[in-house]
Amino acid sequence: MTDPHTGRADPHLGRGALAPVTDRAGGAATSQVTDQEAARRWRLVLGRYAAQELQQGPGDAGIERALQYLYDREYVERGHRLGKQPGARGGGGSLDPSALKALDWLGQARTLFPRETFERMQVDAVSRYRLTELLADPTAAEALEPSRELATALLQVRGRLDDRAAAGLRTVIARVVEDIVRRLRPQFATALSGRKDRSRRSMHKVSQNFDGKRTLQANLSRYDPESGRLIVQDVRFVSRARRTLTWEVMLLVDQSGSMAASLLYSAVCAGIMSALPGISVRLAVFDTSVVDLSHLAHDPVAVLLTAQLGGGTDIAKAMRYAEQQVTNPSRTVVVLVSDFEEGGSVAQLLASVRRLAESGVRLLGLAALDESAEPVYDQGTARRLAESGMHVAALTPERFAEWLGEVLV
Repeated sequence: MTDPHTGRADPHLGRGALAPVTDRAGGAATSQVTDQEAARRWRLVLGRYAAQELQQGPGDAGIERALQYLYDREYVERGHRLGKQPGARGGGGSLDPSALKALDWLGQARTLFPRETFERMQVDAVSRYRLTELLADPTAAEALEPSRELATALLQVRGRLDDRAAAGLRTVIARVVEDIVRRLRPQFATALSGRKDRSRRSMHKVSQNFDGKRTLQANLSRYDPESGRLIVQDVRFVSRARRTLTWEVMLLVDQSGSMAASLLYSAVCAGIMSALPGISVRLAVFDTSVVDLSHLAHDPVAVLLTAQLGGGTDIAKAMRYAEQQVTNPSRTVVVLVSDFEEGGSVAQLLASVRRLAESGVRLLGLAALDESAEPVYDQGTARRLAESGMHVAALTPERFAEWLGEVLV
């Protein structure tokens, strides 16, 4: 639960805020407990401004202090003076513990809140309340919980961060990239290292070549009915058809303001593919202009710290740029990553797509996904792109690896 005015988060966000409390005895006790818990949570949401009406819950002092440290900044930005409770007399003296420092707050918040809530508070701290102390302090930057949400928030506000926060920003982005690469590299390596050839056995005994079906068939005679176990002695692996020619994969990535998450994953995918044999990667980011970052494609962190999120969208210009770069159409795949919200000429965009398709270039359109991995894109433009020769889909990075693997055959 979140206060729409202050943005103060419920400390149990993701745990069923204000959900009814089950009481086996039933009756009034259930209602009473629920009301008490509701009052406690509203006190945490509203903070000091509810102190006259709602009592602080037992053991909630630390939670409320951590919330105040972050979300009272909303009141300050609106010109409110803090330091005394509403209606209190005097000059605002207080017996509150010493003001928290950014690093202290980070450590306390990590222990007080569920992980999902803590990650949400991190994002608010650096993107909404400009708590740059967390990035300027190397220890604090290392203590931040790396997540895609935090990385995309940092990318969106990078232009507003001061020089002191630059090193911390790189640290956080690098840790997030490292985590995503570790998760995605096996999928890309498997999907793009060659097609499985089940007609031949492989002596290269690695997990990605394991042939479960043939292994089962080869060992059926060793089934023990008494124990119900299959004794496996002959493990089969499939061979892979090697590519003898190089494919060029050209990534055109929309860097308008809503594309932070897609830019993050595109940079990682480009970095992974750059290290795979048989694939040459070109990477360009665009808004109303096109910037070729192919020389950085192997380094996702450098790409992310170079790209400039924001501005308009001219997809037609990006596709015309792609046309100029293609040298071997039959061995080229152009991947457009965008929400397809064209700000330029749709007619020119479609004409460019048709020319590329007719030349033999394989065209993939990867639609943007929101924070919940739900597709967010202009379906009308996407449909017209598909009619002009581009295959369009909204996929997670894992599924994109499989899709690309099916194309590069």
